[in-house]
Amino acid sequence: MISAFLNAFRSPDLRKKILFTLMILVIFRLGASVPTPNVNISAIQQCAADATTGDTAGAYAMINLFSGGALLHLSVFALGIMPYITASIILQLLTVVIPHLENLKQEGSTGQETITKYTRWVTIVLAVLQATSFTMLAVSGQLYSSCSQAVVYDRSIFSIVVMILTMTAGTSLIMWLGELITDRGVGNGMSILIFTQIAARFPSSMWAIRTAHPGNQGWLLLVVVVAVGLLVMAGVVFVEQAQRRIPVQYAKRMVGNRLMGGSSTYIPLKVNQAGVIPVIFASSILYLPSLYTVFRPTGKVSEWIAANLAGTGDSLVYNVVYLLLIIFFTYFYVAITFDPVEISDNMRKYGGFIPGIRAGKPTENYLSYVLSRLTAPGSLYLALISLIPTLAIVLLGADQNFPFGGTSLLIMVGVGLDTMKQVESQLHQHNYEGFLS
Repeated sequence: MISAFLNAFRSPDLRKKILFTLMILVIFRLGASVPTPNVNISAIQQCAADATTGDTAGAYAMINLFSGGALLHLSVFALGIMPYITASIILQLLTVVIPHLENLKQEGSTGQETITKYTRWVTIVLAVLQATSFTMLAVSGQLYSSCSQAVVYDRSIFSIVVMILTMTAGTSLIMWLGELITDRGVGNGMSILIFTQIAARFPSSMWAIRTAHPGNQGWLLLVVVVAVGLLVMAGVVFVEQAQRRIPVQYAKRMVGNRLMGGSSTYIPLKVNQAGVIPVIFASSILYLPSLYTVFRPTGKVSEWIAANLAGTGDSLVYNVVYLLLIIFFTYFYVAITFDPVEISDNMRKYGGFIPGIRAGKPTENYLSYVLSRLTAPGSLYLALISLIPTLAIVLLGADQNFPFGGTSLLIMVGVGLDTMKQVESQLHQHNYEGFLS
């Protein structure tokens, strides 16, 4: 890996892309540290520190999951990349039920550009709604129910509108920065930004484990957590790379005066075919009850949610609901993204077949059977990874921001693998360029 990293910097073109990506990430983190106008910086820092260490730490940890600490401080990039993720998920689900979007998806790059345009508009709408919600919570003093300090200076209409427009503009700028990384940098821009937001929480979360236990016990526990985290990462990498390869043989056929076909290939079906999307879906669903407790901190419903669905590691109800949602969304997402009927029709159209399986309906049934057999361990794997923070809280006495586990670990490993693959493929292109010329 070190040699590949050094080779990447020896290539002028690839070095330029890497440095450009790093520059965008610096701008992104700078925007996450710049406060929105009208925010009392000292007061909100104190309130955020109290909220993330008190009884409501679970709810605020869920709310702050994808912002890297920016949301609780009401910075310019407070909303982070979450509105874009939500908009992308909405458009992806609507593609299945709306014929117009399904036709656009089948048109290739042209249709994808139109869907991307729709995603941007939905992102702006969601950003306005979320910015309005959190701004009004801050103005009314309900953002931190246990904090008596005023987190804003002025409560006039003009100041509120400025705060909403600033956060919305921050989300628009994040979208633009992500697209710049995709076009001119290395890796998928939005994924890199999510990776950066999650990684920004790692130093403080790791040090919190050290300071929670006095003396040498804290250092020993920190070393144990790092070692276990590296082992878990190795296991996640192993499972993420695992796949079932279904062989496909293409028959020979005459095209004009030329004999075409006769080649062999395979259909790669990953064990974790759904990726990290089911965990994001489940986290988003459980994010709604936590948000309700922020809007209405008092009442029997809020008390029950705070006790059972606020992301606390010792809550049996939360963990059971979380696991069931992950398993459900794994099957659901795989069902809408991998269509055995479409794969079978494309294979038959181009003269392809699976050895030992007849074309048509038998191929569809075989693909569905293999996919269901792979989805079962894949969903259980995602559910097990999501339990790591709970086990850490029970066994190690960690807090809600335990870094190794659940959505954070899956996103970081997945984005890291995809980025390294893109760097490696570009290195191969540069190496082959000298050979062919």
